[in-house]
Amino acid sequence: MKITNMIPQLLLEGRNLDEDEIHDYITGHFAGDCLLVVGDEELIKLHFHTNEPWLVLAYCAGLGEVYDVVIENMDRQARGLKG
Repeated sequence: MKITNMIPQLLLEGRNLDEDEIHDYITGHFAGDCLLVVGDEELIKLHFHTNEPWLVLAYCAGLGEVYDVVIENMDRQARGLKG
């Protein structure tokens, strides 16, 4: 099992968003785990453990406006470092 060290979290605003479709696309196309996709047709909150957060961001940017992006580095946190 590959350890995922990065956790992108974001809000996605758009039209006709479907949390199930977004969930299925991410699990089918990106390596990672602990995916959370919740919201409605206009606003989705996403949380995902992956080593390639930029791929998730690029996908979401194609669906609508992405904001409140936070990418946590769990390796740095484990070593007691900030950022």
